[in-house]
Amino acid sequence: MGCLNHTFSSDFTLLGLFSSSPKSLVFYSLIFVIFIMSVTENALMILLIHSDSRLHTPMYFLLRHLSVMDILHVSNIVPKMVTDFLSGSRTISLAGCGFQVFLSLTLLGGECLLLAAMSYDRYVAICHPLRYPILMKECASALMAGGSWLVGALNSTVHTAYTLQFPFCGSRAIDHFFCEVPAMLKLSCVDTTRYERGVYISGVIFLLIPFSLISTSYGQIVLTVLQMKSSEARKRSFSTCSLHMIVVMMYYGPFIFTYMRPKSYHTPGQDKFLAIFYMILTPSLNPIIYSFRNKDVLAAMKNMLKSKFLKIPECVFYFYI
Repeated sequence: MGCLNHTFSSDFTLLGLFSSSPKSLVFYSLIFVIFIMSVTENALMILLIHSDSRLHTPMYFLLRHLSVMDILHVSNIVPKMVTDFLSGSRTISLAGCGFQVFLSLTLLGGECLLLAAMSYDRYVAICHPLRYPILMKECASALMAGGSWLVGALNSTVHTAYTLQFPFCGSRAIDHFFCEVPAMLKLSCVDTTRYERGVYISGVIFLLIPFSLISTSYGQIVLTVLQMKSSEARKRSFSTCSLHMIVVMMYYGPFIFTYMRPKSYHTPGQDKFLAIFYMILTPSLNPIIYSFRNKDVLAAMKNMLKSKFLKIPECVFYFYI
């Protein structure tokens, strides 16, 4: 009877990233600053791509979807985490926890597929430039982006439904800063081994296969770059590829390590530390690495700022007239 009472209790408790102490305020403030940066950078990226016709290409179409995913990523986690710390209330309802699981898995899975699509776009652009208009038509990029969202949502629906149907007997305190599947499985009072095999299969589909495709694409790009005659072009291409791969490894590495290990090997501190990389840090780095270092994006930003700046004197002029 006690187990049943716990099972049907509607609330979980999120223990958070840090303890409730004055020193923790510094860390939460830093995380909130990163959140503001992530939302601002990605929103600016979406605005630039939408407003500048030179950025209406397959690559930037995929980047716009990446920015939308990154905004939703951090917005799903950080506001709740900071609010809980400031208010001292760390409870989250079953519905709220289910929504966090669904949205986080949709975005994590979708972004894994989208990053693979973006690497393919770069592979075709650099290794097969003459065939790029054929291979990366508008319908092809739309299919890649839409497929990433759809497959991510379908996978998330299955895992969310399975995770929430497990009985949670005893403590309902999730030792994490958001509702993540591995942390929730540790609270279940039944054997979840069979379900963990399903998580492992999803990990192969959404993590290992896309990561292998990305590595292969950038490997082919490096081989093509080595054949370039211009040393400046080689240096610039190597710099871009290396930064892209660093961000990819920061995203996939902790994600693989968290979701493709048995439940018994998980430790709360380690899982929370790894989640910071793929849930908080990479959304703020993606616009900088993939977009703001690009001359077309910088030119679009310069034109937008110039147009906004030039409107001010004109408005002032008509005001005085």
